Amino acid sequence: MNVAEAIGASMIGARLYELEPRGKHVPYHWHVVEEEWLLVVQGTPTIRTPEGDQVLREGDVVVFPVGPEGAHLWRNDSDEPIRVLMWSNSGELEVCVYPDSGKIGAWTPYDGVQLLNRTDANLDYWDGEPEQ
Repeated sequence: MNVAEAIGASMIGARLYELEPRGKHVPYHWHVVEEEWLLVVQGTPTIRTPEGDQVLREGDVVVFPVGPEGAHLWRNDSDEPIRVLMWSNSGELEVCVYPDSGKIGAWTPYDGVQLLNRTDANLDYWDGEPEQ
């Protein structure tokens, strides 16, 4: 459920997620622009951060700051569904880094201007540029 949209927010993003047993939300990642927060609404999700795995309880709140120190994923290792409210500042441009797979994603508000690629596929800065 997109909470931010439901209340008409434009500077913050918020979404309520329900995750079935043994489910995983998204790959391990960190953000360049968006600081994310997590509130456990129901159940016992497990988060992975640079410090390792931690099981959370209902009512726990965790912040994932921008940069590598904010790397995270959350999953449901339990036998019951979990509910998690995630919210963050909302920007027009976002870059995410996925350390496990070596991917970087860039998203903009413009149609067709998104990128998801691996860092080993980087081009030279001058690649494809015309000579003066």
